[in-house]
Amino acid sequence: MSTKAQDVALDQMLVSRFKNGDHSAFDEMVSRYWDRIYAMVHQLLRNPQDAEEVTQDAFIRAHRGLENFRGESAFSTWLYQIATNLARNRYWYWWRRKRDKTVSFDQPVGDDNDTPLADIFVAEVDTPDDIAVNQEFVDQIAVAMERLNTKHREILILRNIKNLSYEEIAEVLGISVGTVKSRIARARENLKAKMGAEFK
Repeated sequence: MSTKAQDVALDQMLVSRFKNGDHSAFDEMVSRYWDRIYAMVHQLLRNPQDAEEVTQDAFIRAHRGLENFRGESAFSTWLYQIATNLARNRYWYWWRRKRDKTVSFDQPVGDDNDTPLADIFVAEVDTPDDIAVNQEFVDQIAVAMERLNTKHREILILRNIKNLSYEEIAEVLGISVGTVKSRIARARENLKAKMGAEFK
C-alpha cells in the first residue's frame, strides 16, 4: 500500500471514529495536518499571523462540518479546500497592506522536503544548467510570483509547492481537471514572461 493510500485509510478511520463520538480523533487529525495546512496558507498569504488565524479557522470549520462529510473526496483534499477558500478571503487584506516582505525562495518547500523553493521554479526552465541560482535570481522569482494574479499564484503553489495532483487541485479549487492543466500552463508562461530575460 502506498504512503498516500495509507494516509487516506488512516483519515477514513479517524473520520469514522469522530462520527462515532470519539472526539479525540479530531485532535489526531489536527496533529496530522496542522503543519501542512499552515505551510500552504502561509505560502498564499505571506504573513504568519494571518496564516495562523486562517489555519485555526479551517480546523474550526472542518470540526463543524465533519459530521456531514460524506467522504466523496479524501479528507485531506476537503481540508485543503476549506483552507484555500479561507485564504482567498484574506487575499485582499494582503494586497491592500502592500507588504514589503517577499517569500524567501531559499527556504525549504516543506517539513518533509528540503528542496529550496527556487529549485522548483528553476525546474520549469528549459535549460536550468545555464542559470546560476544566486540571491538576485531568487529575489526576481519572488517578485515575479508577487506580480502573478491570484489564480495563477495559487495554482502554482498547489501544484509545485504542495505537489497536489491535477485531480486534487480540481477538487480544492472546484474546477475541472482540464481547467487546472490550462491554468497551470498559463501561470507558468506568465511567470516566465515576468522573469523576462532570466528565463531565456
